[in-house]
Amino acid sequence: MARGFAQSVGAGGRVRLRTLSNLRWLAVAGQSAALFLVYFALGYPLPILYCVIAIAISAALNVALGLRYPPAHRLTNREATFYLAFDVLQLAALLYLTGGIANPFALMFLAPVVIAAATLNLGNVLILAGIAFVSVSVIAVVHKPLPWPEGDALLLPQLYQAGIWTALVIGIGFTSVYAWRIASESSRMSAGLAATQLALSREHRLAALGALATAAAHELGTPLGTIAVVARELERSLPANSTDAEDVKLLREQAERCRAIIARLANPEETLLGATAGLPLGPFLDDLVGAHRGEDIEIRVTVTPSTDIAVPQVWRAPELLHGLGNIIENAADFAHSLVAVEAGWGEQFLHISVTDDGPGFAPKIFSTLGEPYITSRPGHNALDENDMGPQGPLDEHEGMGLGFFIAKILLEQTGGVVKAENLPGGGARVSVRWARGVIDGPQPPTQSEAG
Repeated sequence: MARGFAQSVGAGGRVRLRTLSNLRWLAVAGQSAALFLVYFALGYPLPILYCVIAIAISAALNVALGLRYPPAHRLTNREATFYLAFDVLQLAALLYLTGGIANPFALMFLAPVVIAAATLNLGNVLILAGIAFVSVSVIAVVHKPLPWPEGDALLLPQLYQAGIWTALVIGIGFTSVYAWRIASESSRMSAGLAATQLALSREHRLAALGALATAAAHELGTPLGTIAVVARELERSLPANSTDAEDVKLLREQAERCRAIIARLANPEETLLGATAGLPLGPFLDDLVGAHRGEDIEIRVTVTPSTDIAVPQVWRAPELLHGLGNIIENAADFAHSLVAVEAGWGEQFLHISVTDDGPGFAPKIFSTLGEPYITSRPGHNALDENDMGPQGPLDEHEGMGLGFFIAKILLEQTGGVVKAENLPGGGARVSVRWARGVIDGPQPPTQSEAG
């Protein structure tokens, strides 16, 4: 699902042809109704033939596109920009024929630009906004008279017309920037959450594999025990110099070896397959940091015991493993030589902190830390400010600022409160605090419990 999301955004665009076609049919219907009301019902003079031609061209384009493409066809950014630009120019032509910006319907210039801002990247939005700006400026100076009863004329003061032009230009600029910013943040958050679900599904598969191994161990233990007993009896019944004695002995040894392997798989505390099982806090952290230890970086685990409270048994939930694992991995990547993992507990809270002696979080990203696609990792680039969303499969977004975001989301799902800070003497610290009983309770933490 996550892969499909990113590919559809990057390759096919964000808006369907059917959406723009339906909006254009709505515009054709509204323009036709307004034209009919003004010309036939109110009897105001206007160039009806040219107005009908402008509306007919819009309808003809819709028909042609409907015949050329299927309704579910996704428009590229260039195609969507072209079609929306046509709508801006068609509206400008109608307003030129019916009074310019003095026509109250000049407000409709905002519609195509807002649609572009919600669906296209920043460059195309600026192109649409520029076309709308030029159109508004041209029809503000050159236009046919505003339809009005014969023998009477409505002449607006130039200062008032300048105010209308200013309001339209500011409205186009403000609404386009605002709509694009909201759509961009929504797109990034959706892609980040999709990547979170992808990472969590991997951890769940590992946990399911561990549970499957445990179940298989229990199921296979009995028949393997029977094979070992029968092989032992056959070995005793055969003469010492029998040609089959060595084969039977080998069979018994291999059966006992299989039983030993299965016995290790049946013990969740000794398997590395990620089964959801409770471990004391110290061994839990030792097991967690084992995969991240290297020759250049020392990862030191310190557990501060409580004199009057028993050591908590922490559940190996997939959300907890992946969230803490991401934080430890990031610390190891940025540390110069040492990563300190510290933990402690009391009657009300259990806390774990990860500290590194690296450069700390970059000041330019610290205020947005925890949002998707925010990174200062050397050699990697997150999304630029003018990118609407990620391009390509989410599996290829390693090192693009999703690690801390995913860790924060998953740890918050377990009920944890995540805090990141830079240390005065250098380095960074990420600490997580849980209420007692959330990750060390009688049942594994779940998303519903965390919420």
